[in-house]
Amino acid sequence: MSDLARLLARQLLDEARALPRRGARRLGGRPDVAACATTDEIRAAARRALPKVIFDFVDGAAGDEWTARRNIADLQALEIAPRILVDVSVVDTGTTALGTPIALPVIGAPTGLTGLVHHEGEVGLATGAHRAGSIYTLAAMSSYSIEEVAAASPGPTWFQTYVWRDRGLVAELLGRARAAGMTAAVFTVDVPVAAARDRDRRNGFGLPPRATFRSVASGLRRPAWSWAFLRDPRITAANVAADPHAAGEAISVAGYINEQFDPRADWSALEWLRGVWDGPLVVKGLTRAEDARQAVALGADAVVVSNHGGRQLDHAPTTIRALPAVADAVGADAEVFLDGGIRRGTDVLKAVALGARAVLVGRPLVFGLGAGGAAGVERAMTILGEELRTAMTLAGVARIADLDPSLIVARPAADDPSHPSTTTGRRHPGG
Repeated sequence: MSDLARLLARQLLDEARALPRRGARRLGGRPDVAACATTDEIRAAARRALPKVIFDFVDGAAGDEWTARRNIADLQALEIAPRILVDVSVVDTGTTALGTPIALPVIGAPTGLTGLVHHEGEVGLATGAHRAGSIYTLAAMSSYSIEEVAAASPGPTWFQTYVWRDRGLVAELLGRARAAGMTAAVFTVDVPVAAARDRDRRNGFGLPPRATFRSVASGLRRPAWSWAFLRDPRITAANVAADPHAAGEAISVAGYINEQFDPRADWSALEWLRGVWDGPLVVKGLTRAEDARQAVALGADAVVVSNHGGRQLDHAPTTIRALPAVADAVGADAEVFLDGGIRRGTDVLKAVALGARAVLVGRPLVFGLGAGGAAGVERAMTILGEELRTAMTLAGVARIADLDPSLIVARPAADDPSHPSTTTGRRHPGG
């Protein structure tokens, strides 16, 4: 037998040995996240693993989902002009965020109710982010409590909150976060009311999830998710489970937000929060330079340029377009982060080059959770880190500190075939 024939025979034998394992995973709805090489592939794996109503809850956005798509498209419209003849034999992707060293400028964004996606929920998200050498941001509306997440994954964690009408509840949550060792408070300011999310409306999404013939059929096609959900249902926001408005009969997430979040909140709310929380304070959800300046003037240590992943105001500015003006306005007075549309290591490079200290990533990590628990989250983080390292090497940049705006070239959106104004390109939302 020739060497080529032996090689082909070995490869086919390996394929045959893998068939039962692949079949079991497909039958049980457990994709092999280790085989995923991009965050888009992780998203596709999550889509196979999750019932439609749950996948759409994560993937969907507000209105026509225009801003969510443009978050991705406007990042794609930027080109990288590489430097040549630079020593990139050693490339360091490490940086710091509010004084905490991290292995890559990617931080887990706050994402609520992820126990619906996978039974590990926010514990899995925190574990995956920490294993990758970074920070996780726990959402106030999480499926696992502050104390549960801190005990299960005691790595660097920030805590995100909104302004409830009940300021006492906010103070209580921040006190619990401080006691649990969470180092920064993230104040989300772009949810005075809940936006209309058409996918959730069409699917009848609520808490607890509503049983319909269609949702039951979808669950039966995904037995691994269904069994885990029935065994350990996480169908409430654990941190506010004692709130009578969050308990009892089925509610819509939008209904709870509109009833309990405070639409009267103004800049005095930030001043109040600054007085309650004595650690690093991050304001998340702004896109205007003057708002960033005001937030810093009132005591914010950092701001996050964010449009909530397109899940609040549709047709809001995309975050990558808003970033340079915010970074210029803030200067060295505070750190600037970007949230929205990050899907590739090249996206991370572009954001940092244009002024972000790091990026917050939501959907890709939640899809990693849905596809494979903490291992899937870690895989998503690893993919972004590996892609960033490769992009930096090819761009002639050995250190994060050497990324600057001279590397970035803007291409007109009309020339970009992936921009939502055309009929081609990636159509799924960004956040």
